[in-house]
Amino acid sequence: MDSILTPPIERWQIKTVAIVQARMSSKRLPGKVMMDIAGKPMLFHVVSRVQKAQKIDHVVVATSNHYEEDTIEKFCRRESISCFRGSLDDVLDRYYRAASLFAAEVIVRLTADCPLLDHDLIDQVVHAFHSGHADYASNALECTYPDGLDTEVFSRSVLENTWQNAKLKSEREHVTPYIYKHPEQFRIVKIKHSENLSHFRWTVDDHTDLEFVRSIFECMGKLYFGMTDVLNLLQQHPEICQLNSNARRNEGYLKSLKQDNLKDNRRHI
Repeated sequence: MDSILTPPIERWQIKTVAIVQARMSSKRLPGKVMMDIAGKPMLFHVVSRVQKAQKIDHVVVATSNHYEEDTIEKFCRRESISCFRGSLDDVLDRYYRAASLFAAEVIVRLTADCPLLDHDLIDQVVHAFHSGHADYASNALECTYPDGLDTEVFSRSVLENTWQNAKLKSEREHVTPYIYKHPEQFRIVKIKHSENLSHFRWTVDDHTDLEFVRSIFECMGKLYFGMTDVLNLLQQHPEICQLNSNARRNEGYLKSLKQDNLKDNRRHI
């Protein structure tokens, strides 16, 4: 059964809701979302950064009903963060039900393994969604930003359409592939950086990624900083990039595609 816990809020106040998907059962780095970075769990850094975005009305952590996720629920209770629990494998269903319960009109999809998220970039993608009258906007369709800053924005009606029609495992597990694979149905807006920065890897999938992120926070000496700050740091200390230079982008999604016996359709958009 789905469950919801949240500090008291008025439903009518919520317009744009950031839903951060989180789980403890990562195969490559189990429990990573609660691992320590600069004295705080990774999930703390993610939520704190999203909360700084001016165009976000509310942040919800969406996890599963699996017993391992009790740790995430307890953390959210302690930090007064809204938490929804739903399906473990059908993440699309989890998003749809969380968005429905929180009366979200616009959904911002983020993941809990990206502790270097930039709140200004999140606002930029939300702005592009509205100004472009989009059904879906993302800075990850054409990879020009560092891996780990991916932000997706879509409407409640698009989420419902996707929830009803997406059938493949990759479409259910990764939430948005059905949308960007059907540009004939949806108005899609792509946000690209003026410089290609896609070779940078700022997400956390394994211990080398975790070591990289911990090094960033240690060198910064503070909890809050943006993409430009990290780029400047890496320019001064390029050796930090060698900590996780051999990783592959979107490995989880590519693994799901193999089960679908399909190729990644992003390049056709």
